Amino acid sequence: MESSLRYDGDSKSLRIHAKEKIPLSSKTLLQAHGELDTGAGTPSFLALFVRHFYPELSASMGIGVQLNKEETLSYSVRGKKSFPITANGPVGINLKGKCYFDKKFKERKPRGAVELAWSIFNFQKDQDVRIKIGYNISDQVPYLQIRENNWTFGADIHGKWNVRFDL
Repeated sequence: MESSLRYDGDSKSLRIHAKEKIPLSSKTLLQAHGELDTGAGTPSFLALFVRHFYPELSASMGIGVQLNKEETLSYSVRGKKSFPITANGPVGINLKGKCYFDKKFKERKPRGAVELAWSIFNFQKDQDVRIKIGYNISDQVPYLQIRENNWTFGADIHGKWNVRFDL
């Protein structure tokens, strides 16, 4: 099980996030997520997804169901495609998209982003760094993400930020 501590400027409370990946086949897995808001003492997010990977295309697709802190049930479809720029793959472009549907499939919320990602392995001894500069197409907002081993910091041009520590 993967777990992390998450905090952002909007929620003002620490969240404990857990994720379990259960292989269904060599390229398909069932992914369960849960998040506990320590300020409210209640779950803030529960989700179950089936993800299929296409390694020959550097792509993945997923479908799932989720329940948020307002106890609103929704469905989602998501996809990701990577385009390596360099021969050995440390620099590339990621295209990400997802669409949320309400429980009656009447209301939908499409989301999308394009990212330039640069992975720097052994930046220092036993330290890997990944830098992403992206553009959220749906909100028309540029953002930055820096990941160093277990720490991830993200921020956008409107001053929204988040930090995550993978346990």
